[in-house]
Amino acid sequence: MERQAIPQAIRGTQDIFAADADGFVQVVAVFERVRQLYCFTRVEMPVFEKTAVFARSLGETTDVVAKEMYSFEDRGGESLTLRPEFTAGLARAFLTNGWQQHLPLKLATHGPLFRYERPQKGRYRQFHQVDAELIGIAEPAADIELLIMADQFLSDLGVAGDVTLQLNTLGDQESREAWRDALITYFRDHRADLSDDSQDRLERNPLRILDSKDRRDQALVAVAPVIDDFLSGEAQEFFGKVTQGLDEAGVAWTRSPTLVRGLDYYRHTAFEFVTDRLGAQGTVLGGGRYDGLIETLGGPATPAVGWAAGIERLAMLMGSQAEPSVVAVIIPIGDRAQLAAIGMAATLRRTGVKTDLVSKGSMKKRMSRANEAGARCVIIIGDDELDAGEATIKMLSSGDQRRMALDQLAAFLAT
Repeated sequence: MERQAIPQAIRGTQDIFAADADGFVQVVAVFERVRQLYCFTRVEMPVFEKTAVFARSLGETTDVVAKEMYSFEDRGGESLTLRPEFTAGLARAFLTNGWQQHLPLKLATHGPLFRYERPQKGRYRQFHQVDAELIGIAEPAADIELLIMADQFLSDLGVAGDVTLQLNTLGDQESREAWRDALITYFRDHRADLSDDSQDRLERNPLRILDSKDRRDQALVAVAPVIDDFLSGEAQEFFGKVTQGLDEAGVAWTRSPTLVRGLDYYRHTAFEFVTDRLGAQGTVLGGGRYDGLIETLGGPATPAVGWAAGIERLAMLMGSQAEPSVVAVIIPIGDRAQLAAIGMAATLRRTGVKTDLVSKGSMKKRMSRANEAGARCVIIIGDDELDAGEATIKMLSSGDQRRMALDQLAAFLAT
């Protein structure tokens, strides 16, 4: 019988294992703790929606809709799409379930998303994000709270020193439209000097040109019209209150006048936390205010602001900051010790000590496994130790070794 070829993973996907999986879990755990501190309610939505949910809310002219969505026709002939982002599906759920009665709403979620884009460092076709949204508050206080929450989340992950908050305003709808018209006029005059992608975006979504990494485009962007020249008095006041609130909370920020969120529903505040440690695509958390979104889905005009962060990218930033997966490894020697080790491991785990039990192999191999696991110590028990009601503890970092009473192990390892 001919041997079958081993199936390969789909390009742009990943299998997360061992330390990488531990980092992934830690990002989610910190997010869950922070969202509870800020009184955000956990929600879950389907991973696929009717295609119209994303086409209408993201804007037919965006790159996500035009090039990156995974859409398919189901057996009933309806077009469905794997979610490329959280906000549109969350807005649909808000309308479908009548959550308007609960306004204002603080909502948080996390899970997989799907985009057909070029895979690169920390960016995949199936990727994962954490997401926080505040719906129903039109005042700058909502933007400030979400930005402080994002800053604390990154700080609690231990990566705050590696990221910078870049902040901009897109103004109200009138300001944004005036700026958009000015950009179209400006870039039309320089069409021949634009990259091919930016020439394509010029009529569909000119704000996306400001995001271009192409050197030809960047030279033009550097002297393009800026939003500040088109801000209404109300928009200027709104942005001023946001920056004052951040200063009061001690959140550092820098102004980035060309920063845009490429989706059509964004208004006023736009922001990204960026790093230079992950290559050219350095955004790890981004968001902004999207007062126009729920209305595009057929609902009433409803103010909202939110952000999302890539779990994979944050886990990469954390690197060795992730906690060791194991505190203690128990190595039993002899049949009596094998049985005793089962009870010992159960006791330590019940007291919150991360414990592994390695029963097979030579002592050298078992010690190697403990080192590879990043354990703080090994607990060795044999007949001599059992008869004395003790165990031998060896600290792996220092090599120090001592005997200790069995009933003192949990308290010692919990410190």
